[in-house]
Parts: sequence; C-alpha cells; structure tokens
Amino acid sequence: MTPPSALLLAAALAATLSMAAPAGAATAAVAGPTAAHPEPEAELLTDGTTPAQREADAALLKGVDADEFTAGSFSGPSGMLRYRLLAPPAGAQHPGQRYPLILVLHGSDGVGDDNRGQFGRLARSWAAPAIRAKFPAYILVPQFPERSANYAPSAADGLLAARPGPNIATLTALVEQLKLQYPIATERVYVTGFSMGASAATQAILHQPGLFAAAVAFSGIAPERAEAARLAATPLMLVHGDADTENPIGPDRALFAALRRQPGARVRMVEYQGLEHTVPPAMLLSPAWREWLFAQRLP
Repeated sequence: MTPPSALLLAAALAATLSMAAPAGAATAAVAGPTAAHPEPEAELLTDGTTPAQREADAALLKGVDADEFTAGSFSGPSGMLRYRLLAPPAGAQHPGQRYPLILVLHGSDGVGDDNRGQFGRLARSWAAPAIRAKFPAYILVPQFPERSANYAPSAADGLLAARPGPNIATLTALVEQLKLQYPIATERVYVTGFSMGASAATQAILHQPGLFAAAVAFSGIAPERAEAARLAATPLMLVHGDADTENPIGPDRALFAALRRQPGARVRMVEYQGLEHTVPPAMLLSPAWREWLFAQRLP
C-alpha cells in the first residue's frame, strides 16, 4: 500500500508533472507559464511520514555502501575532484541505449578527500533498489575538497546569496568527460543537491548554461536574484522547510519570485511547513519528483 505521505506528495506535484514533457519524446520541451495556465504559487506541504516509516527508510539507506559505486578522480581547470559513479543496473543496460546522468552534490559535512564522506541520504537514496530499478541512470557523487558554494548577504535585498566555490569549473568539466566515456544521454544531465550542494547546483547551472536539463535543490541558498534571467531556461524545483534555521528559506522564496517574473521561466517551489534543515522524509524515496526530473530534456 502506498504510504499517505507519498500520496500527498504525488498530489502536490501533479501540476508539475502535468507540465512535463512526454517521457518518450527525446527533444520535447516543458511548457512555461501562459495566460491560460499561469505558473502556480509555491506548493505548501506538511511531511506526513510516520516514525516507523522514517526508521524503515533509514535502515534501507544505511545498507547502501559507497563501494557499490566505482571510485574515480578527475583533474580539471580548478583542481582535482574525487568521485563515485554508479552505473545503471545490469539488467537495464542494452546495446546502443543511452542513460541519464544524475549529479548528487553533498552538503558541507561531506567536504574532504576520502571519497566516502559525500554519501549523505540523498546520494544513497538513488541506489535504493526500487529507485534504481525505476530510474536507471548513471549516478555521479563527487566530493569537494573545499566548499562548493559560499554565502554572503546580498546588497540587493539583505538576504543571503550564494557564490560559487573554486571547484565548480572542474565539476562541469568532469561531466563533459563522463559524457565521452559512457553512454550518457547528453540531453538528460540533471543536478540535485542538499544544503551547500543545492547551492552549488544552481551555481553549476550559471557556470555552464545549457549543460543541465533540470535541477532539484533541497534546502540551499539561492544565488543573487539578479541571476534569475540566466536561470530561467533551466527547469528548477526548489524544496525547502520553513523552519530551516541553518539555511533560511528567504533566499529561495526571493529567487522563486524573481524567476516567476522572467518570461518562460520553469520553476517550482515546494515548501514544507515546520520542516527544519533536512531533505523532506516524504521525498527521500519518493518517485514523484524523480518522474518530474526525468521528464525534462534539453532541446
């Protein structure tokens, strides 16, 4: 039986999914707001997972080991990145077929060079058996040796704004290298992240526009709102708890408002009421937002 929290999330994202490109259309685009179908306001949710469900999910994710991912390293224009890469399940691989590439960017507690510390719950969730079977893809989990995004108050509105760390250029160069090495669908490269990793996700889009087909940013700090015009072409889902005191929700709300003023912008904002600084438990193993992500494609 589907948990109530999953049903709630699926219903809340129904409008998002209805705007997504058909799954089989390799060059389909996502419709932007129109007079008849304006971009909706932020979706307000309350996480409905039970303690038993959260414990079961935690036990499942604890069983995912970094060694299930192949270890690698890459030297790029701004330094070296260590990373782990998970290939699509063997049973899902077919000659001549190409697969999405998902980047999962870690928070500040994953900074280091052991090539293991970057494995938070979001990264592990992509290796959960049911998720991996439903969404066959290459999963890239890089580890930054220093912060991938830094924060300072914006002169424009006084709220925090993110700035890129020194390794964003190497991150995008690594993506380009992997596209040459593996059967990756170049129109289906996606970036996700939590906390600092969510902040870095939008910085990566700004660094190389046109590389990513879509992004989902959990509890990050948005870039300067003046960058909205450069982000508008990339479908973006912002997810944040309104009780987050580590990365306050204000910058995401401000970016959402700025993006909605951009013609053709494709942005969603999902606010969780009462949620602190974490990936919403209801979304951790949910297929709903991943279905939205996989439906986006570069033209």
